[in-house]
Amino acid sequence: MSYLETTHNVYKEAALTPDIGLCCTTNPIWELPGLKIPRIMQEMNYGCGSTVHARDLTNNPKMLYVGVGGGMELLQFSYFNRQEGGVIGIDVVDEMLAASRKNFIEAEEMNPWFRTNFVDLRKGDALNLPVENNSIDVAAQNCLFNIFKSDDLKKAIAEMYRVLKPHGRLVMSDPTCEQPMNNKLRNEERLRALCLSGSLPINEYVKALTDAGFGTIEIRARKPYRILDPKNYPTDELIYIESIEVAAIKDPMPKDGPCVFTGKAAIYYGDDDFFDDGVGHTLLKNQPLAICDKTASALKNLNRDDIYFSKSTFHYDGGGCC
Repeated sequence: MSYLETTHNVYKEAALTPDIGLCCTTNPIWELPGLKIPRIMQEMNYGCGSTVHARDLTNNPKMLYVGVGGGMELLQFSYFNRQEGGVIGIDVVDEMLAASRKNFIEAEEMNPWFRTNFVDLRKGDALNLPVENNSIDVAAQNCLFNIFKSDDLKKAIAEMYRVLKPHGRLVMSDPTCEQPMNNKLRNEERLRALCLSGSLPINEYVKALTDAGFGTIEIRARKPYRILDPKNYPTDELIYIESIEVAAIKDPMPKDGPCVFTGKAAIYYGDDDFFDDGVGHTLLKNQPLAICDKTASALKNLNRDDIYFSKSTFHYDGGGCC
């Protein structure tokens, strides 16, 4: 049995019998005004964070969500769209699609504004999306890409890139791990299906996105997630796993490389009212400016003694230099 078949079976079981402990989301279940989320959707929230951010969802974007789970994030996305077929949900597991359809009927009963036809559920594979080129404003996945091995991960990211419109964004939540894992952990198919043993270091995760062509990367959150301990897992050391929330934007790739925002800022505190580096970055006196890692490196190379650089917080809230 391949690791993808194992994954299919794990989520078939999770669709037929909701498994509350399957994943452990690091976000509270937030309900906006007029939005009520059925309990069954909350119990089937098989993610490690959230991909729903209001700033991504203005002007009725066409949305795509891959790996539907119980439908909770599809419902949340629909809140911002409210159009027939405004949100496309893709899943390869028939039982998960059937569970989501049932859950949306309950959601419609609880939410007067919601219609089940707001969500277009389609059977499909993340490696071959049944979606047209350049047709999506916001695509999302939560704790799915972490399952894929290297070649399949590249295919899945390339597919998301293909379906996004120019300047569209791919919003993701996935586990990451900075420690090396032994081969037994890496090759344990069920642990990979459970979004644990496929966790990559953040730099490798980001590189996979920029290699696909995404010109801007925003790391929006980084949080504790799980521990793999020697008593319960095939490892001789304690493995610490975090979850991150990331947006990859289909901007043109700059000639000098991608803009990767990891929560760094620069503060100018010199004698003038502002500092202009001559290439598009203006720092107002004593006003922090969010900067990408590339800009931080370039400014540091100027060797000025009147600019302070903060370290990466891995919590980027928008705005900034690029």
